[in-house]
Amino acid sequence: MTDELVEEVRRRLARSPGDLTPHRVAEALRAAGRPVGDATVLAVYEALRRDAVGAGPLDPLLRQPDVTDVLVNGAGEVYVDRGSGLERADLRLGTEDAVRRLAQRLVATGGRRLDDAAPYADVRLPDGTRCHAVLAPLARPGTAISLRVPRQGGFSLDQLREAGTLTDESLELVRLVVQARLAFVVTGGTGSGKTTLLSALLGAVDPAERIVVVEDATELRPDHPHVVGLEARPANLEGAGAVGLRDLVRQALRMRPDRLVVGEVRDGAVVDLMAAMNTGHEGGCGTVHANSAADLPARIEALALAAGLGREAAHSQLGSALDVVLHMTRDRDGQRRLSEVDVLERDPAGLVRTVPATRIDRAGTLTAGPAAGRLLDLIETRRRR
Repeated sequence: MTDELVEEVRRRLARSPGDLTPHRVAEALRAAGRPVGDATVLAVYEALRRDAVGAGPLDPLLRQPDVTDVLVNGAGEVYVDRGSGLERADLRLGTEDAVRRLAQRLVATGGRRLDDAAPYADVRLPDGTRCHAVLAPLARPGTAISLRVPRQGGFSLDQLREAGTLTDESLELVRLVVQARLAFVVTGGTGSGKTTLLSALLGAVDPAERIVVVEDATELRPDHPHVVGLEARPANLEGAGAVGLRDLVRQALRMRPDRLVVGEVRDGAVVDLMAAMNTGHEGGCGTVHANSAADLPARIEALALAAGLGREAAHSQLGSALDVVLHMTRDRDGQRRLSEVDVLERDPAGLVRTVPATRIDRAGTLTAGPAAGRLLDLIETRRRR
């Protein structure tokens, strides 16, 4: 069986509506003057069925329990990440047309369209998988599909320790941060494990507390008995009906949250989040893309400026709202780990900077930083309230 044979059968079936059945496949093969053996009919039928249901040929990869990402680079290689870096999968999608059809079908199941007028889309599939697609020629060497697979049930802090993300000492430290209701953000690069750590930390929150989670696309799945999630919504085909993070943060504040969580702060919602943390909502948290903990103030400043908040006001809000920064690192071997814990302080000019309280090296050794004493004082003061 060849890709050309499958395409020819597909074209013939498309000319007359009807269900995809082995009988119709056999008729299409006869009409094309091709062999109609049982093995050929079933092979073509299965290829067409995979292309019309679920994630098609990618389904076996998505079902593997250790796969976190599946990446398609046009009609060439397919790569997977099992938690230790990218590796090439034993799979090729055949033609650019096949990859394009797959991308369009996946995006359509998420309620969006993908075509030359809208050549890229970011959606959440019904099973929770995050799908991002860019059509060729914007993407080279062909249509690119990126799938982020949610882990069912998430990780607990103890499981992260077993995986090497946390050490015994860093686990105890972050648990104290949560118990003391300190406001914190988890920083790091793409794929460093920010969301995974945040979800595990939320699972350690007192079961009597109400957690309201605001996300652009649902990824946080904390093991907690009282979680309410709000998910942003893109505009429809007419360009109407969009609901952004800023709108949802405002709604969350009216839902009596004990913990307000913004899954990923990437726009003007940072202004509303900081305002909430400054009005009595202790223990708020979220994630922010940053190359290092020291880069966080500049990142927050840029997001706040885009929302119309000046530099001095942004730093003033940040210094009052946030207590702790947890920075995640992904090593070259793919190991994700908590590498630094910082607190915030103001310089003489009133601008905020981060100061390390502790650093954790690849061997798991903790080294106290200049702000170690201040972090312990913060934890002890909050716990006595």
